[in-house]
Amino acid sequence: MKTELVDVSPTRKEIKIEIDPVQVRTAYDRISERYAKGASVPGFRRGHAPRSVVRTRFKSEIRSEVLRELLPDAVNNAIGEHLLAPIGEPDVQLDNTDALEHLGDRAITVKVGLEVFPEVKLQNYKGLEAARRTRTVTDADIDRMIEGLREASASLEPVEDRGAELGDTVTINVVGQFVGEPGAEEIKADDVEVLLGGEGVQQEFTDNLQGTTPDDKKAFLVSYPDDFSSKDLAGKKVEYEASVTAVRRKELPEVDDEWAKSLGDEFDSVEILRKKVREDLEKRAVHESDQRLRAELMRKLLEAHQFEVPQSLVEHQTSQRLQSVVRDMIDRGIDPRSRDVNWEGAREELKVQAEEDVRASMLLEQIAEEEKIEVSDEEVEAEIESIATASRQSKEQVRAALTKDGGERSIAHRLRNRKALDLLIANASVTEEEWKEG
Repeated sequence: MKTELVDVSPTRKEIKIEIDPVQVRTAYDRISERYAKGASVPGFRRGHAPRSVVRTRFKSEIRSEVLRELLPDAVNNAIGEHLLAPIGEPDVQLDNTDALEHLGDRAITVKVGLEVFPEVKLQNYKGLEAARRTRTVTDADIDRMIEGLREASASLEPVEDRGAELGDTVTINVVGQFVGEPGAEEIKADDVEVLLGGEGVQQEFTDNLQGTTPDDKKAFLVSYPDDFSSKDLAGKKVEYEASVTAVRRKELPEVDDEWAKSLGDEFDSVEILRKKVREDLEKRAVHESDQRLRAELMRKLLEAHQFEVPQSLVEHQTSQRLQSVVRDMIDRGIDPRSRDVNWEGAREELKVQAEEDVRASMLLEQIAEEEKIEVSDEEVEAEIESIATASRQSKEQVRAALTKDGGERSIAHRLRNRKALDLLIANASVTEEEWKEG
């Protein structure tokens, strides 16, 4: 057997294989003989048909078996000979199909396409320059958080002495008929809460429900814009009949010690609440600063190491990112199937990010190899326990989920890359600078 390696690109290789006629003839004769011994051919006793007749009658079957016997070993031996570590399955194609018509008379030539990891040559990865910027927590930030807590603690109280005003919540039972669409199914919904003047509330609802009190009835037309979030309503007109069942206003609690205590046993006063809010915001600011620093160092590492990455890994990572987008949409109550989303365009955008992901992972792996970074079983176990705690699952459930994604080896791989990035940060030249947005 002869082989020739062709470098198509840093991640694509091609091996040309030539299986000599003698090897082909040996396999062809042996398989033909086996068929002849068991073949039932009209006009001959079982096992007594001439080999030439058997080869003609079972031409396709014998040829397939010859290839199944010869090709796997030939491909594996060629890959081993050239010391290649393919990613995924090789792409095997016959180069001279004419040789199959006269098995054993001519060599069979095959082209094997392979995807491989490129050689990653590390440049200087220690001493990278980066700036750490930490957001300053101000009294205004704390005031905003306190106001958010007040909003979360607000209650809706019935309005009895006046009609509905902007900012009130009006509860209605509603029936709607599409205008100009005979036979269209009517809209029916009970206990619909409408925040007058609220974000996303059609202006017609706000205009027509102002001044209403419980038991009032209102009829009005709503014209939905062409880009309305619901495709079923976008660009359409609906005649509504609304029956008001309740009008309520938002009541915010006073910012006092009693309210602070209602938020948790650890808050004895507003002063202690504000102190805790400040601590949380400062921790968040440090975490955000750390994430930005890590991102900046990875960006600089990537800029210094541009190389071709395996496209199969990029496609896989793109699919992972796309699945994450879909899950996020579902979590936010958005049906991906009902949205007018250009998924093909989205995939192309995500592919650029996915390529960066793959390159970054390969660089961190190379650094881990260079620095002889290892991950212990105890560290893997601790990570699984951490994931279980954060996701409120048992360790067994986490392990079961991980099995689908490479098992505990994927955890070890992630931890090893994290350690490599930590080393990158520890050896970076970091300056403290003033915070700025963006």
